[in-house]
Amino acid sequence: MRLHRNLVFTVIDSLNAIFNEGVYADKAVEAALKKDPRWGARDRKFVAETIYEIVRWKRLYNEIAETKDHYTRENIWKVFTVWAVLRGIKLPDWKYFENAPERRIKGKYDQVQSIRKIKESIPDWMDELCSKELGKQWDKEITALNIQAPVVLRANTLRTTRLNLENALKAEEIETIVNPDYKDALILKERKNVFRTDVFKSGFFEVQDASSQLVAEFLDVKPGMRVIDTCAGAGGKTLHLAALMENKGQIIAMDIYAGKLKELKRRAKRAGAHNITPRVIESTKDIKKLKDSADRVLIDAPCSGLGVLKRNPDAKWKLQPEFIDNIKKIQAEILESYSRMVKIGGKLVYATCSILPSENQEQVAKFLAHNQNFELVKEQKVSPAKSGFDGFYMALIERKA
Repeated sequence: MRLHRNLVFTVIDSLNAIFNEGVYADKAVEAALKKDPRWGARDRKFVAETIYEIVRWKRLYNEIAETKDHYTRENIWKVFTVWAVLRGIKLPDWKYFENAPERRIKGKYDQVQSIRKIKESIPDWMDELCSKELGKQWDKEITALNIQAPVVLRANTLRTTRLNLENALKAEEIETIVNPDYKDALILKERKNVFRTDVFKSGFFEVQDASSQLVAEFLDVKPGMRVIDTCAGAGGKTLHLAALMENKGQIIAMDIYAGKLKELKRRAKRAGAHNITPRVIESTKDIKKLKDSADRVLIDAPCSGLGVLKRNPDAKWKLQPEFIDNIKKIQAEILESYSRMVKIGGKLVYATCSILPSENQEQVAKFLAHNQNFELVKEQKVSPAKSGFDGFYMALIERKA
């Protein structure tokens, strides 16, 4: 691989924005890709993937570069040099690479392989917490979470079938793989901008990780039901519910953020999902009005996001232990409050994209201990190490009385 000056400078500028100005990695990548409309697919891929890789391995590269976690422009160049050397890229004759200690970089890399928090590039507190909660399994999970996430599509069965989608994408020179464990999923063979395709504009698919696609199915919905998606956000799972319900019945999509529900409306229109009613949660009254009214309730709870680090490596550095302590209290409150919307004989799913038992099965156990009229039907833990996709947890709970 040959390094091109304008692409490398864009990467350096983006890393400066992420490390020093608090810009989120996805926003920095988005801005970087708009910089030069003449860039081809290969250039865009280099910029996006290099930024994400250096963010993902920030601690490891920082340790090898001996930059002491200070991200001056000079130090960012040193970190970039480590990235390039470890990938076997020939360094060009630029002043930034003068006297680059290539042998020392490789030697230091070998030295740190026995220290998990450096080798896997994670903060001390995260390593301690996850090791405490997951034991030896943490080794496997963090290794899996450091592998770049595949791009997974969900065929929108309101508009097409998976087979038709596969053929339509092939016609646009996008090759996909079928995984029999996920009935509507297609996995891209190589990363491409699928949002520019005619099939996307026609509403034939959504981009949604394979693990996330399991959640709506877990809720056991049927056409004609009244379903409430309590933390709908921009509606990835809401749209899946609409497809599973064949547009029959009603889905009330609730969220505290009006902007996200506006995005959901736009997506629903493209997907041809007509049975969705967006509703902003402005106070507890909005929940009380729906007491005992739903056949199914989905609680896709706010969480640490530790199961989705492979697609959001930035979270390793933005997340703080206090946030996790806080979010666990919010999860318990949401489960307690939103469960009241389920009618007798109805069911709810509590789901998170976390791999921590304290956010998952322990929350459900506490809820069931205080609410004897609910009963656990089944639960599922999705391990990134075993599945190759995001880490998720879901519990199906039925209201008996």
